Amino acid sequence: MLKLAIDFGTSVTKIFKIGSGIVLSEATCVTVTRDTREIRAFGNEAKRLLGKTADATEVCFPVYEGEIVDERLAAALLEFFLSKVSRRGVEALFCVPCGFSPDSRAAFLRVAKSAGVARAEFVETPYLAVLGHDAPLSESNPVFAIDMGAGKTSLAAFSLDGIIAGLTMNVGGSNMDIHIIDHIAENYRLKIGSATSEKLKNSVGSLIESDNQSCIINGRDVETGRPRSVAVSSGDVLLPIRVYVDKVIEYAEIVLRKLPAEVSAAMCKNGIFLAGGVTQIAGFSDYVSERLQMEAHLPSDPQMAVVLGGGRAMGNPALLAKLKME
Repeated sequence: MLKLAIDFGTSVTKIFKIGSGIVLSEATCVTVTRDTREIRAFGNEAKRLLGKTADATEVCFPVYEGEIVDERLAAALLEFFLSKVSRRGVEALFCVPCGFSPDSRAAFLRVAKSAGVARAEFVETPYLAVLGHDAPLSESNPVFAIDMGAGKTSLAAFSLDGIIAGLTMNVGGSNMDIHIIDHIAENYRLKIGSATSEKLKNSVGSLIESDNQSCIINGRDVETGRPRSVAVSSGDVLLPIRVYVDKVIEYAEIVLRKLPAEVSAAMCKNGIFLAGGVTQIAGFSDYVSERLQMEAHLPSDPQMAVVLGGGRAMGNPALLAKLKME
């Protein structure tokens, strides 16, 4: 039976196939008709319609802040993704937030079964973030990981023996996008949509105060209602980005303060392992390192680190047995 690791994320779904690597990365998005709720488009095709649809069509995100909020749409979307990577039954490892609740897991199981998954296992993302760095895990060498995605951030100190201290918070890149929309409206008197906000964050977003990257964005003038373009620089969006990174650092400090002395010593030696699309914002790793006074490790592709770690766990039955949620 085919084995997959699936990161069914708020913004993007990634799938790793054992023997092939990452085989899918698409928006966790569908479009439906408002009256009949009939599904019209999936994935990237659906997301391209965001902000451009008529009143009769709605763009929906069936996974929100790491939780399934519409099981029917989630199952249909997952089935669509699976059809693109396999034509036979699959076993799947789902990458889930730290402290994933039994109710949330039950919802994922129902969706997985409806989508055709024969067997599903669940592993919390901090473990997978470290595995995605290709770093070793052991019972005697605790590590610390921060996985900051679109809807949730999970952070934990742990070893192969289990999580010592950790939590998940409803803070991520989507919060930044919303704050950027409000910030541009207030400071430029320009109304922009979520797609433009996300593009702005990804292209010029930076935690380096001296950064001077800029880009042109298009929107609607708040006063006149007419289309207008403005140039926006990294400094213009620094605050809406930094406020949420600071919140994550605040909670990371809370977790680190709970650790026994010997575990803290190991944290200082091993540093922090970062993962998630938000962590590739310019200056992110240096900012976290400076604030927490620990070395911060950033993988070559932060957005794919967790699903790569999932693939590594799924391909190693002994390791999966230690990591999976019971």
